[in-house]
Amino acid sequence: MRAMILAAGLGTRLKPLTDSIPKALVRVKDHTLLELQINKLKAEGFDHIIINVHHFAEQIKYYLKQNNFFNCSIEISDESQKLLDTGGGLKKASHFFSDGNPFLVYNVDILSNINLKKLKEYHLASSGIATLAIQKRNSSRKFLFDEKMKLCGWMNEKAGEKKITRDGQSKLFPYSFSGVQIVDPRIFKYFPDKDVFTLVELYLSAAQKEKIIGYAHNEDEWIDLGKMENLKLGESFLNNTSF
Repeated sequence: MRAMILAAGLGTRLKPLTDSIPKALVRVKDHTLLELQINKLKAEGFDHIIINVHHFAEQIKYYLKQNNFFNCSIEISDESQKLLDTGGGLKKASHFFSDGNPFLVYNVDILSNINLKKLKEYHLASSGIATLAIQKRNSSRKFLFDEKMKLCGWMNEKAGEKKITRDGQSKLFPYSFSGVQIVDPRIFKYFPDKDVFTLVELYLSAAQKEKIIGYAHNEDEWIDLGKMENLKLGESFLNNTSF
């Protein structure tokens, strides 16, 4: 199965480490974030991978070559000239998913024991256009789902913003996004006519006409390694798991 690793971010929350290296090459317990994600994806059957790059892009390309592309099929989507954000990054790399099959999109800066095979099976059974891995945890930005776990909106508690994409919902439930999703290429028709946009923008647009499903994995461990203070948590996690 095919997958995309989102690795083009500037990694500003990991400064000063990212003053000289890309976020994807920050290390946790002697493993780069990129290595951890590639190995997880491979172990769960995702062995055709495209990685978008921007910040210190050449370092990532060299690192992959030096490690023989971790013995799987890896392509690069180069955003060196212009950072496209998450949605724009997927739009640029969409040719990679021309086989028409659902695929995985995975943030490079997370660490989780989420079962990707179960996520894929859940998606295939849902008939949705996308399935978003979500959790009940503290965060200021949340997706809003109805009782059937259909995406209906989004909110930013810190900014006091809310957007509802489906009318007539009596009760909506907030969940934090885990940066993991299974996407059907049918969603490509909802790409906006611009280069730079987020996946959140894409999902909220598509959710007005299509079924986008939430996959709650509240029992799984999940760590945001994009924060300097969480790198030690990542080390503890790796010390206590066979990840």
